[in-house]
Amino acid sequence: MNEIIEIAKTAKKASVKIARLTTDEKNKILLNMAERLDSSRDRILNANLIDVRNARDKGVKESMIDRLSLDDIKIDLMIESVRQLAELKDYVGEIIGEKRLDNSLEIIEKRIGFGVIGVIYESRPNVTVDVCAICLKSSSVAILKGGSDAINSNRVLVAIMQDACCVENAFNLIDTTDRDAVNKMIQLRDYIDLIIPRGGYGLINFVRDNSKVSVIETGTGNCHTYVDCDADCDKAIKIIINAKTQRTGVCNALEKVIVHKDVADRLLERLSDELVVKGVEIRGCERTKEIIDCKDACEDDWAKEYLDLIVAIKIVNSPDDAIEHINRYGTKHSEAIISDNCKNIERFIDEVDAAAVYSNASTRFTDGYEFGLGAEIGISTQKMHARGPMGLKAMTTTKYVIRGNGQVRE
Repeated sequence: MNEIIEIAKTAKKASVKIARLTTDEKNKILLNMAERLDSSRDRILNANLIDVRNARDKGVKESMIDRLSLDDIKIDLMIESVRQLAELKDYVGEIIGEKRLDNSLEIIEKRIGFGVIGVIYESRPNVTVDVCAICLKSSSVAILKGGSDAINSNRVLVAIMQDACCVENAFNLIDTTDRDAVNKMIQLRDYIDLIIPRGGYGLINFVRDNSKVSVIETGTGNCHTYVDCDADCDKAIKIIINAKTQRTGVCNALEKVIVHKDVADRLLERLSDELVVKGVEIRGCERTKEIIDCKDACEDDWAKEYLDLIVAIKIVNSPDDAIEHINRYGTKHSEAIISDNCKNIERFIDEVDAAAVYSNASTRFTDGYEFGLGAEIGISTQKMHARGPMGLKAMTTTKYVIRGNGQVRE
């Protein structure tokens, strides 16, 4: 506990120095970070290879290995996301509103950094780079608690990021695999200003329910695609296959397909064939099983985020039934409708409760980089302050500045 407190104390002191950096200074550091990542490829890949080997020895499933693994292409993407952040607008210092009162007081609301942001996450070492880069550009210090499976990768990446930064303790790794470290970290409200958990139900629920520090909740992704009665089946199959199989171990991957009864006969056999070719296990409701050969979908399936080559399919009678089902079982992450009916599309967009709602497109696009936000620090599924992919703007808070010349309140 004492070690974590000391990390938080030094981070709080560093946040004062980070807040003083100009936009040009932050951008220069970001470009330096990108260069250091590029020149440290062998070091990064060697550390990651140890993590991957350890995970395989423990029997971790391949979809999780995919989240953990790094290669030159993924490093290229990390470098590009950091460079893109250097080109994006710096929201820190932006004037949101200003007015002058009758007593001549000038009221200004402007954006500022949070100060110290703690991010608790699992598996994906690219998140380490995203967090460091976004926190720097948004004038905050980062404290990172990654998963034990990525500990070697994270040690190297945080060291590279810190070496590229002129402010000591700008990026801090809680370098332990002790699970109790999370509980200790989320009690430190005197030093940490914001906690962001990223991971499965267990981690997110634990942090939300036990943290004394303010939390932005990033949700798991039980993502649905609804195929409407007026859908183009060729388009629907293409989108579903992409959303389910392009990467299975990520939060914006498709987990459930909801099919209108009027399109089920002409869609499901073709869709089933395509899914089976891709190695996807299909679980279906009773009506689905009358059309295709698949396993039973039980009640637990409808709420489950598989993060695996598994999909559940349900046939419904109407758009109302589809919306009701999604709002009941979804995690408010990303939901999609496939339809050529403008009325049904607009109803779906308006009535489905999710951070990102799509028409005729794959849910795999819910990502800060894909949205043009640069890197993201997570995808918020709550409704306060930030929702959806959280880029630079979401990682700021506000301050009121009041300028006077001697006014007192009567």
